[in-house]
Amino acid sequence: MTYTVSWWRRPWIVPLLLVAAAFLAFSLPPYLTFDPAQSRLRPPEHNTVYYPALVAHVLFGTVAMVTACFQIWPAFRARYRRGHRITGRIYVFCGALPAGLLGLYIGWHTAAGPSVRVANLVGSALWIGVTVAGLWLARQRRYGEHRRWMSRSFALSMSIVLSRVVNVIATIVLTPQVDTTFRGSEELMRYSAASIGVWLSPLVLLLLTDWLLERRKPAKRQAATARSEP
Repeated sequence: MTYTVSWWRRPWIVPLLLVAAAFLAFSLPPYLTFDPAQSRLRPPEHNTVYYPALVAHVLFGTVAMVTACFQIWPAFRARYRRGHRITGRIYVFCGALPAGLLGLYIGWHTAAGPSVRVANLVGSALWIGVTVAGLWLARQRRYGEHRRWMSRSFALSMSIVLSRVVNVIATIVLTPQVDTTFRGSEELMRYSAASIGVWLSPLVLLLLTDWLLERRKPAKRQAATARSEP
């Protein structure tokens, strides 16, 4: 008998899809113009590769975010096995991996300072690493471990959304300190707020993901025990 999960038993999926849609509706349009003047990140001077790489990173990241939402949707995964495999391959090869590789280049050339540079490099490397681990485990048919690692990949793909929220909060908190801590430099304050966002967001989401994964273990063991009892 095939186990299915009704969407309404996972009430978080609809808010998640709405958050992803709202973020993409706000963040994506400027890059669809292919106009560097509309970029939300300032391209470095005399670097003609950065902006095309940034646009490609955004587009691949969009694919990753959309397909990831379907990947972790239990009802979709249970009812449409073939669809799950197809969107999984799209997520890996047309989303997370190219976006992560481009993220390494973009992160190295960021104008937001060394702390943001290191955070972007670490985040992109982790995203690539956990995604490759999840893909390898799927090829080995170790599906339980595969889901755990792809859950971490999903957390990192969504960290960009949380980082924007954290960045706004950090900017509000740090603005009164411009004349003291930052000695009158608003630019330094903005770089510090951005640094807090890019470091804190993936850390929080990874910790939350692993907590949820560990929390589900006892329930699964109990269900397995109940099925094995006569």
